[in-house]
Amino acid sequence: MIRPIIFGAAMLISTHTAASDTLDERDSSRYELGLKTMESVAGDDAAQTVNSLEKLSPDLARFVVEFAYGDLIASDALDLKTRELATVAALAGMGNAYPELTFHVNGALNVGASSEEIVETILLTAVYTGFPTSLNAVSTARGVFAERGIEVQVASSEQEGSRRDRGMKALERISGASGEEVVSGLEDIAPALGDFIIDFSYGDVLSRPGLDDRTRELATIAMLTAVGTATPQLKVHVNAALNVGVTQAEVVEVIIQMTGYAGFPAAINAISAAREVFADRAEESVATETREE
Repeated sequence: MIRPIIFGAAMLISTHTAASDTLDERDSSRYELGLKTMESVAGDDAAQTVNSLEKLSPDLARFVVEFAYGDLIASDALDLKTRELATVAALAGMGNAYPELTFHVNGALNVGASSEEIVETILLTAVYTGFPTSLNAVSTARGVFAERGIEVQVASSEQEGSRRDRGMKALERISGASGEEVVSGLEDIAPALGDFIIDFSYGDVLSRPGLDDRTRELATIAMLTAVGTATPQLKVHVNAALNVGVTQAEVVEVIIQMTGYAGFPAAINAISAAREVFADRAEESVATETREE
């Protein structure tokens, strides 16, 4: 079976094409770096898929190597494991790229993610893009695990305390005031929706122990950026990421990474939303310092 092509394979150095031979020194450096990074992610699936792509569009093969992996993924602003889980989140949430999701589930495993972490990342789709995407993405991951002979360690769904208590604690820890504003803003029209946000989103899903808060929020930012239809919620989670220790540079980096999977418009819109959050927090910080003086 031919494996996914776009962003889905590493090209071995021995498969250089005539197009790559004509690259100038700068592009050649990007190409070599891209190849090295692709090999780290793709493992043994390199030659078959890239050769298939080169037969149809050698320039596209070069773009994948140079830009997707040489420019985006090779940056050390985020580690490969975080990048791959963010990509799994985005592709699962988009719900229209299951061959590529198959590749990146494999890629996440190759760079050190556990099957439990991958499943926990996919479970985020139940909150942000709905159960159909969750079911389809979990089915995709199941196929990868089976092919690799991985026995999934199913995380226990039993947690201490009531759903409401867990949800309120997670909401306060992760989202703080921004999350509370979302819930309170629903009281006049759909209070049940606010209850579901606390009980299900935070109490059942976001409080689970399978992912740390930092990785979960970066994955959420990636997903919401890629989906492109939830700017207010993206702002909430940019705030949440900063609350749990993610840096502004890391937020920007995961958004930039999404240009390779959801396109430049989605990334530009997400950067604009992040810029607003950064500015608001800077103003709040200045105001707090002024009051303290």
